[in-house]
Amino acid sequence: MGRNLQSGERLRPVDLARAHGLSTQAVRNYEEAGILPAAGRTSHGYRTYTPLHARALGAFLALVPGHGHRTAAAVMRAVNRGAADEAFRLIDESHAELLEDRRTLGAVENALRDLDPGTPPPASPRSTGASAPSGPGGTFIGPLAGRLGIRSATLRKWERAGLVSPRRDPRTGYRVYDEADVRDARLARQLRRGGYPLERIAPLIAQVRSAGGLEPLEAALADWRARLSARGRAMVSGAAELEAYLRARG
Repeated sequence: MGRNLQSGERLRPVDLARAHGLSTQAVRNYEEAGILPAAGRTSHGYRTYTPLHARALGAFLALVPGHGHRTAAAVMRAVNRGAADEAFRLIDESHAELLEDRRTLGAVENALRDLDPGTPPPASPRSTGASAPSGPGGTFIGPLAGRLGIRSATLRKWERAGLVSPRRDPRTGYRVYDEADVRDARLARQLRRGGYPLERIAPLIAQVRSAGGLEPLEAALADWRARLSARGRAMVSGAAELEAYLRARG
């Protein structure tokens, strides 16, 4: 901006609030939370802000879409107390989470491409502690949970939510998961890793089972990819605003 933003014109809380469609109380709350630097005070005790505070508010609001409110607030608090390395670490963690989400999305897409009702998922070295063996024409809950790397209790929860529908062995009463159940469990696991709640997964799997085929899942993956791309772009925008704030701080 070509001037020292730490001094110069005085801004009222309402000036900062109006610029971003916020309430003046929200601006005060951000200052009290350490997201903005401490405000100056007039002789009558009224808060006064400067363009530096406006830059801080802009940086925080730009960080929120990509990093979330909690991380964005922690980043700004770290910067304002002079702990830039801590702020960078928090940002690095968010980028690592986004990368993991992208990898998970890739895994889900691969699972979709590789879906073959006649091919069971590969065995996993992890164990859930259940000892029930695979049954004829299907697999029992323990072995399936072990293959997926989840707990048997999770599969039972998914059953209650309508994600899987195992039949019962007439002799033992054990749940028996057929090939379609294994497919549905694999999809549920991948979508849960991607952050989808059970109430959104159940309709997708129900439609996959029906004549609609896999198209609903493909649409969900397209939406997931779009959200990841939007988050990545938001991180870039947030980084630009944060860099401008760091420069303004000197």
